[in-house]
Amino acid sequence: MPFPRRLLDEGEVVVLDLRPHWWVLARSTALLVLSLAVAVTVSIVVPGVAHDPVLIASLILVLVVLVRFIRRYARWGTTNMVLTTERLVVRTGVFVKRGREIPLERINDITYRQRLFERMIGAGDLFVESGGERGQQVLRMVPRPVRVQQAIHRQVMQSRAVANDEP
Repeated sequence: MPFPRRLLDEGEVVVLDLRPHWWVLARSTALLVLSLAVAVTVSIVVPGVAHDPVLIASLILVLVVLVRFIRRYARWGTTNMVLTTERLVVRTGVFVKRGREIPLERINDITYRQRLFERMIGAGDLFVESGGERGQQVLRMVPRPVRVQQAIHRQVMQSRAVANDEP
């Protein structure tokens, strides 16, 4: 679900609207495929009297894994990392929404970290340090973190240039 445009201030423009990298769904997807393969194998291979109880157990396993996958997918689908011309917004939550907004003029430092595997898939973590009580916001599994870091930096510099030009 994209960031709602009604939440933007007048004249504010969305620069980036991101979700966490697709890799956060990989483990749940693999478990779902594996549990389905086990259920199909059980239905074909297990003979006689043991067939029904073992098949029921494997189908319960599929159901549990499916619920986990749906939960993770819903969490992924409702997580937004939005950079606008005025602020950085992080919103999460399916039923209970949580959000944090950091005005661009309060951002002091943007650091990224990519492990070897994360570099291979194009993901990483961003650490956004801002002035205030809460200090540092960690954005996990951001797609292309170097580009996102550069985009935030550009917006911060543009924001500061506009603030310095105004009387």
